[in-house]
Amino acid sequence: MTAFRTLARTLAITSLGLATFMGTATAAQAETLRVGMSGGYYPFTFVDHDKLQGFEVDVMNAIGKQTGDDIKFVTASFSGLAGMLDSGRIDTIANQITITPERQAKYAFSEPYVYDGAQVVVRKGNDSIHGVEDLKGKTVIMNLGSNYETLLKELPYADEINLKTYESNIEQDVALGRADAFVMDRTSASQVIKDKPLPLQLAGQPFSKIENALPFRNDDAGRAQRDRVNKALDTLRDNGELKAISEKWFNSDITEAPQSEGSEKTGSDS
Repeated sequence: MTAFRTLARTLAITSLGLATFMGTATAAQAETLRVGMSGGYYPFTFVDHDKLQGFEVDVMNAIGKQTGDDIKFVTASFSGLAGMLDSGRIDTIANQITITPERQAKYAFSEPYVYDGAQVVVRKGNDSIHGVEDLKGKTVIMNLGSNYETLLKELPYADEINLKTYESNIEQDVALGRADAFVMDRTSASQVIKDKPLPLQLAGQPFSKIENALPFRNDDAGRAQRDRVNKALDTLRDNGELKAISEKWFNSDITEAPQSEGSEKTGSDS
């Protein structure tokens, strides 16, 4: 009987120790995922009444619920976010970052979660610009650090376009007539026109496809974070939550690839 009690006590202590270890291991898996964003790219990431919100904020919070990670948002000028990622001050960027060959060579990207197109926008009533082909001799502005400048410089008539990059306020400067056009993704441009009291209109159709994803540092830790996020995105896509977040902000689903457009990655971002 004494031997039985000793064995039972040993088993109980072992089980308790195993449970403690398992609990510690589970807790250790949870991380603080530091997410950089500009906080100035409506409606993806913006501040209203001192509250950071938008499509990107909701997506990242949903990812955190799936992975068990604490999501910490870090806002900075868009042009400085890549440097913050490179130096380890943030773990990824959620600001409509487009997959490009140059970025793929440097970062470990998540799977795409936004499909869109680069769009020219002009002041309402401007009948001289009907698309990217009409930008010769015009002043065109875009956000500093975005891929739009690269896209426009690849045009055969790029040397005939006056390209300027701004940290912010590109919509206001075109609405005020200080520039002829700006370029951003079509989804954001459409929402700005719909929700903001600015006299703006889309000029033609998108001129380049966009696939947006989350970049991570291309090392063991970064790739591990990327893999965790990919699993979360798969779950959010399967259970319909990713679609619901998109429809909340855009009244449409921009998270699924168009059936007829394949997987070309030639787009732009904010």
